[in-house]
Amino acid sequence: MAEVKKIATREAYGNALKELGAEHEDMIVFDADLSNATKTNIFKKAFPDRHFNCGIAEGNMMSVAAGAAAMGLVPFVSSFAMFASGRAFEQVRNSIGYPQLNVKIGATHGGISVGEDGASHQCCEDFALMRSIPGMVVMSPADTVEARAMVRAAYEHVGPVYMRFSRYGAPVIHDEENYHFEIGKGELLHEGSDIAMIANGLLTAEAVEAARLLEAEGIAARVINMATVKPLDEALILKAAKECGKLITCEEHSVIGGLGEAVCSFLSETCPTPVRRIGVNDEFGHSGPAGALLKEFGLCADHIAEVAREFLGRA
Repeated sequence: MAEVKKIATREAYGNALKELGAEHEDMIVFDADLSNATKTNIFKKAFPDRHFNCGIAEGNMMSVAAGAAAMGLVPFVSSFAMFASGRAFEQVRNSIGYPQLNVKIGATHGGISVGEDGASHQCCEDFALMRSIPGMVVMSPADTVEARAMVRAAYEHVGPVYMRFSRYGAPVIHDEENYHFEIGKGELLHEGSDIAMIANGLLTAEAVEAARLLEAEGIAARVINMATVKPLDEALILKAAKECGKLITCEEHSVIGGLGEAVCSFLSETCPTPVRRIGVNDEFGHSGPAGALLKEFGLCADHIAEVAREFLGRA
């Protein structure tokens, strides 16, 4: 891939909170003693009276946010994905999801790319957990441009939202002036009819690069950025299935319960289509440099292209 600027989407999350805070006085932010890492400290510096550190008590933080939402405020709550989706799952389910309260969860440090923090912090199960909560919107942006637009869309959406942001830098693939984000809508990034690749998060840029590698070999690969895991853009998926015949899903998440499984579940009932799922297999990660881990687990352009070749019988 040509050298492009890489920025962690958590940076965009912090900046978007600050921008929205200047526009909406009903917006408040909660953090679980990780504001420097989640980047909610950017909001805190601008609006110290509307930022609350709940300490290392994520479940309590979710319950407090639920109470704030019940009062008519719009709370954004932040922690690492492992804690926001895992440790606090019961409170998210019962205190936010069940009453359908207007709480926005901004989870950072998701996936294998957390790197040296190791398996205990490399949350590859958050999409699965949050997808299982009725009414919960689940999203993962491809770059900082999409992340900022996503946070704004989350504020405007009435109801619970879960967003995952990266610690690792993602290539900026969108033009901010011409980009529009809509919850539940995918985005065609690269035309192709031989095979379709549906990706989100850090894997979107990798899928685009894989398509370029394949194009040089005469393989036309369609690339779809599916930032919203729930609700899915079913029409775009169905179109790709009918026109391409074979699909590959790419995500920095377990192959169990995430984007790949959501796509397969939908297609199995509407248009049975051969699918290959690229993600973290039924295993835990381990400590190591983020870039090296992504390659080790096959979450990179070279591996995506390799799977496509094999799938098409051109290996």
